[in-house]
Amino acid sequence: MSFDALPEGWTVWNDEPEGRAILAYRPDVFDSQQFPAPCMPTVFVSNGSRKRRPGASQIETDTWHVTLLLEPEIEGETNTYDSREAAVDGAVDAARRFDDGEVDYRSLYQVPREEYFEKLDELTGRDDGSETTTDDGN
Repeated sequence: MSFDALPEGWTVWNDEPEGRAILAYRPDVFDSQQFPAPCMPTVFVSNGSRKRRPGASQIETDTWHVTLLLEPEIEGETNTYDSREAAVDGAVDAARRFDDGEVDYRSLYQVPREEYFEKLDELTGRDDGSETTTDDGN
């Protein structure tokens, strides 16, 4: 599989052959001028360890992870897969769900960022600010 089926607002930021990949949402908007670059939603594809110790992410595992991040410390969802090909499909699906407004990013924040939320609502077609839930019930 490949990232050819990505929704229009997503860009392949990095794609290492048989390795990690990073997808970026609307880098034209989250360009550090309109909104801080760390606010750019991203999807990471990796088979690195998920342990929280220095260097752990560099240790390859047999499990592939797809993680949607709204900011470096704001994790939207993480799903696991048995192969890179399945993880790429999962990453494309996560990007599609986000782009379609199916991810309830507002619920992920303890301190609301209203201007940011309003822009995400606009970009994902949720101009009314109504909340939706993800497939996992969150």
